Amino acid sequence: MQIALLAGGLCASPAAFSQEAAPADNSTVRIAYLTQEVEHPPALSNLDEPPADDGLAGATLAVADNNSTGRFLKQRFALEAVTVPIDGDPAQALRDLAAAGHRIVVLDLPGEAPGALARLPEAADLLLFNAGSTDDSLRNALCAPNLLHTAPDRAMLADALAQYLAVKRWTKWQLIVGTRPEDRLYAAAVKRAAKRFGAEVVEEKTWSEDHDARRTAQAEMPVFTQGKRHDVVIVADEIGDFGDYVLYRTWEPRPVAGTQGLVPTNWHRAHEAWGAAQLQSRFKAAAQRIMSPRDHAVWAAIRAVGEAATRTRSTDPAALATYIRGPDFTLAAFKGVPLSFRSWDGQLRQPVLLAADRSLVSVSPQDGFLHPKTELDTLGHDQPETGCRR
Repeated sequence: MQIALLAGGLCASPAAFSQEAAPADNSTVRIAYLTQEVEHPPALSNLDEPPADDGLAGATLAVADNNSTGRFLKQRFALEAVTVPIDGDPAQALRDLAAAGHRIVVLDLPGEAPGALARLPEAADLLLFNAGSTDDSLRNALCAPNLLHTAPDRAMLADALAQYLAVKRWTKWQLIVGTRPEDRLYAAAVKRAAKRFGAEVVEEKTWSEDHDARRTAQAEMPVFTQGKRHDVVIVADEIGDFGDYVLYRTWEPRPVAGTQGLVPTNWHRAHEAWGAAQLQSRFKAAAQRIMSPRDHAVWAAIRAVGEAATRTRSTDPAALATYIRGPDFTLAAFKGVPLSFRSWDGQLRQPVLLAADRSLVSVSPQDGFLHPKTELDTLGHDQPETGCRR
């Protein structure tokens, strides 16, 4: 597999890859993976330190999977991985990839960055996959015709959780929100989901950064969670400042859900149904660790390209992009149903897992939530409510 140094970015070491790239020719599909180093804010717990190859390992396995299938059609897939340093410029990295002839790029970037890159003049003829950002804005006001999303957005995650809580008849929610902008975006998705599925946020509280939950949770959390009667505590704490310390310390004996406790996610280590155990074991053998949600979003993007190449028997990037966006495309991603991209905002329709730390609790959409086209569109922004104008 190809490894490149672009835009001053330090790319993955050769040890991260298990195959050598075949020479590029008309039978080779070139796929670029673009990410950026980030400075992680200090978290209260160091138990789950992000792996250095988070996302990249998913890309590596997906290319290997594509090549396993592609060899029967004499198709080859080559990966070029680019990691931009913290102070680097992802826009320049994308320009360099486009200048080098890349037409398919998986963006593993946070926040609104994928939307900004999709609007570059150099990106007009590229097919871009957002595998790193859950921002709802990328599927609404900041959407772009050349940008597809394999990562679920916060609206999908919150809707999946809300459906399960509705089934359980836990309809009165206490919402605890962190102080970071991402926490407020998650909380906004939770409040939207409550309105959609008949729940009520009876009380919203903000957790102050002045508290050190490691030392004070036993005394402060019961007092902090006192308030109006509620069935469940919803936590919006995306980096883990305090959410884990809410569990088992609430004033009333209540379940905790959201970013901690019962968590909606696109992938989880306890997921084994629909052949997922096979993907889990292959990934663990290749990467020597468990597959993360980020890995799976990147894997799904690259596998979508491989599936399109198989179905069209083509390696032309323009033909692949047209097919992936079209009504006939589906992707098997070990989630029980075929996945496809929504025509109005480019979001990959997919079931959302609801999981505790070591247990898969449920999968949404829940039974009984109906839709005229597909129940998967009960999660996230449906076509009548989209803010995307592509």
